[in-house]
Amino acid sequence: MASDIGGDSRHRAIQGRGVYVISVAAELAGMHPQTLRVYERRGLLEPNRTGGGSRRYSEHDLERLRRIAELTDAGLNIEGVRRVIELEAELAELRAQLEEERELARLREKEIHRQYRRDLVPLSQAVVHVKSVQIRR
Repeated sequence: MASDIGGDSRHRAIQGRGVYVISVAAELAGMHPQTLRVYERRGLLEPNRTGGGSRRYSEHDLERLRRIAELTDAGLNIEGVRRVIELEAELAELRAQLEEERELARLREKEIHRQYRRDLVPLSQAVVHVKSVQIRR
């Protein structure tokens, strides 16, 4: 299981590393290179840069370009696409926070249940005071 975690983080690192030049990225995304430049100017995309300033696109960038294409094909303009992408990122962040809070709640609940078990006294050790009651018929 530990190797899965390391493999997953390596995969994410590779996904975020800029490896494709603009012409290859454009071809892989099914777009013209100028479209990628426009998206970058409009703030929809932030490719990595080499020391010389050349753009390098990552797998993550390609996924984002595909999402942009889906949204524009659905009729959204650039500002609409930007807003949807922002909201999707915000939703993902909130879902992650919610999952963290749920996990904390589960841990707190377990601790409370452990505490209950410590506070309970077995019936064999309990002192029970019984009041005698007469039943009339």
